Amino acid sequence: MPCPAPKNPVTIAILGRSHDTGNYENSLRRLKLSCFTTLDPEQADAASHLLLPGGGDITPAFFGQQNHGSRGIDTELDILQMQALDSFLRQGKPVLGICKGIQIINVALGGTLIQHIPTAASHQWNGADQHHQVYHSSLSRTDFFYQLYGLSAPVNSAHHQALDQLGKDLLPVCRAGDNIIEGIQHAILPVIAVQWHPERLPDGSGDRLLQYFAEMAVRTVS
Repeated sequence: MPCPAPKNPVTIAILGRSHDTGNYENSLRRLKLSCFTTLDPEQADAASHLLLPGGGDITPAFFGQQNHGSRGIDTELDILQMQALDSFLRQGKPVLGICKGIQIINVALGGTLIQHIPTAASHQWNGADQHHQVYHSSLSRTDFFYQLYGLSAPVNSAHHQALDQLGKDLLPVCRAGDNIIEGIQHAILPVIAVQWHPERLPDGSGDRLLQYFAEMAVRTVS
């Protein structure tokens, strides 16, 4: 069952289809974080935090391309997620993108995607998550990745697409060994995103990221 919409100061809206969001709900519930899943951007707007979960690929037209390998497209969901994201960005409220979520954030801010990366065989779902290291790639040590994981961390992987041109004000904070961007943050707003799945990392290290996200505060948007 989806997490019930709670009354705590921190409430996380998961903008997705409820039959796909159980892992996120279970992880947040285990951390005693209040959450609810919705497809309604207006209902999501009542929450303090927005989580954009993993899923299929984004409609290529949204980043100015024809389909060259995208699959599992759900245009309606893309639109709803971008609407919710736009509202949270305008209000300066915290956002976390996971897998498809990092790509939604990038595209919504004017970035592009590689529709099928050359190294997809070592990243994509093959009946289970794959695993590899990601490495801190920022000149700063104030970003969320360094604060949580230091110079590198083992992560899981279930994607065949990746960020290409970064959207406005987005900064890369970690990359895989093949230079695929695996984590970003916004230069101004409380927006972070990763290409892996913290909600199902087998060693539990993803809990650090989820807790960090829940503790992020609203920033005033001028």
